[in-house]
Amino acid sequence: MNQPNSLITLSQFDAALFDLDGVLTATAKIHAACWKRMFDDFLKQQAAKTQEPFEPFDIINDYNLYVDGKMRYVGVQSFLASRGMQLPYGDPADSPGYDTVCALGNFKDVYFDEVLHSQGIEVYEGSIALVHRLRHQRVKIAVVSSSHHCKAVLEAAGIEDCFDAIVDGNLSDQLHLAGKPAPDAFLLAAQQLGVEPSRAAVLEDAISGVQAGRAGQFGLVVGVDRAQNADALLQNGADRVVHDLSELL
Repeated sequence: MNQPNSLITLSQFDAALFDLDGVLTATAKIHAACWKRMFDDFLKQQAAKTQEPFEPFDIINDYNLYVDGKMRYVGVQSFLASRGMQLPYGDPADSPGYDTVCALGNFKDVYFDEVLHSQGIEVYEGSIALVHRLRHQRVKIAVVSSSHHCKAVLEAAGIEDCFDAIVDGNLSDQLHLAGKPAPDAFLLAAQQLGVEPSRAAVLEDAISGVQAGRAGQFGLVVGVDRAQNADALLQNGADRVVHDLSELL
């Protein structure tokens, strides 16, 4: 795609901060399917209670607008709010269920665990090739993900040793970091790598992720268009959009 800064290369920066799902690994579609399974079960239950029509979770629009890139419980709250619904927040230790935000999020987590262990993980070869190229050029590399499964996914994909820093959902919880679209996790990754945000590039497929990159004033924000939403990525903060990261090699 031809954006004005299309000649900018990642080797001009000291660090590259990669999102995980949808950027390095083809897990975004797994997450989307798990969210749909959980929310559709919940919405069917609610429709039966209220005698109103069942309106299913839209795996494209609802996922991209309300869930993608956000921390799990924030995603639950965001989607429920879009339907005019509220639930008690509950506690992260809640058993999977339909009565609290945390219980719903934990149900989705159970579904993802099932898929992770039964199907394995597919990587985007162009992304991994770019990671290796940048490492060869001595650019520091980090993964920044809201997923609590980040390290398990990296291990399953066999790429856990490729990164100098990992900021995932578990670490964000421990440090009480605000989730995307806040830039906190990306800023922490830059700090861990010892680089200024202006000297780091962010690579994201989620609207909330490019918003976070822009909010953190990073030197370059690259949107990865996996869901035919290039315009939305540009409008929300991406400097450049590519269909595959091999385009940056």
